[in-house]
Amino acid sequence: MGILANTVSVCHFKVQGDLPQQEELHAWVTKQLAANRFNPIDQSSEETSVGWVHLDDPRIADFDSTAACCREHYFMFTLRRDKRAVPSAVLKAHLEKAKEEFLAENPNFTKVPKQKREDLKEAVHAMLLSQTLPTPATYDAVWDTKSGILTFSSLSPKVIELFEEMFKKTFEGLRVSAFHPYARAESVLDEGNKVLLAQANKAGGDNYLELIKENQWLGTDFMLWLMYQTMNESSEYSVNQPGVLLAQEPFVSYLDDRVVLLGSGENGAQKITVAGPQDHFNEVRSALLNKKQITEATLHLENGDDHFKLTLKGELFHFASFKSPAVKLEKDSTVDEAMEREAVFFERMLLLEKGTQLFDSVFATFLKLRLGNQWADESAAIQKWLNVCSFCNSQLA
Repeated sequence: MGILANTVSVCHFKVQGDLPQQEELHAWVTKQLAANRFNPIDQSSEETSVGWVHLDDPRIADFDSTAACCREHYFMFTLRRDKRAVPSAVLKAHLEKAKEEFLAENPNFTKVPKQKREDLKEAVHAMLLSQTLPTPATYDAVWDTKSGILTFSSLSPKVIELFEEMFKKTFEGLRVSAFHPYARAESVLDEGNKVLLAQANKAGGDNYLELIKENQWLGTDFMLWLMYQTMNESSEYSVNQPGVLLAQEPFVSYLDDRVVLLGSGENGAQKITVAGPQDHFNEVRSALLNKKQITEATLHLENGDDHFKLTLKGELFHFASFKSPAVKLEKDSTVDEAMEREAVFFERMLLLEKGTQLFDSVFATFLKLRLGNQWADESAAIQKWLNVCSFCNSQLA
């Protein structure tokens, strides 16, 4: 689903590099997108085509004006990849037929020579490829130039790698870096807590892969704390990050529905999924006591009448199935379609930013506790709670 859908899986990047001057930025971005636009392959035999198209309409790849990709401080564009593929079973069947025809025309051969087999395979593949329609796939990107954050609508590692390469190729001098848990932690903390975060950093350098691998405690401890808060506290928080919501505005956040745990077992890594409404998290708690760690959890965020829901991927802080309040495109014939699409875009961005602001506020609340002097007491309380069954008050492990 695209980024304008009410439910979408997204990851975040930080755009890094030297940008052109503000008055030149819109024209430069539009020019770069036009130079790397998508070219259709419907009338050719090419296997793959990758390029940029309009976010509003992935059939359009003409970036002939800034209006095609710019809305106020946002740049919006979609990565489109069309790919032809011949099913292996189909290729095998046609190749066998081609080999039979060759042997029939050349009775001196009892079998097809190796080089001829390769030639036949290549010819058959090219023939089938030309008869196969390409399958399109699109992935939306919205770049907020105020925050420097780019939101991308795919969690596939291969698609993310393709996007990173295409972005770097398109916008020379710029690159996107993953907004991983440690980077996100730095962004939500004040200077004093950033010092404490640096002291807690288990990575030996600034390499982002090492920052992710060595600081997985940011995700596992955060989700464990959220589970404890869900069961033992009010789950009420206040907005403490800048954004569309006012500072100190109250909201509710809690875990429910689905928790995924990972740990070592007799046959290697063992994954446990606990699904459905959770009254006491007893199954999860038992797994935690057996050295499993929470790697994914469904998080709810409620502010007034607005309800957000997402599955947090703890290792990278990807937001899977990020559901926001509904935004609908008016179908009334009296409404200008272009204006309506623009209105839907801004409302959708507002909701995504609101949900992210709520998430960051909960994360910042956790970090200040986790990095402070009170964490030892909090951790002890969590361990005590883990050990006691909610139904019979007996030890779970």
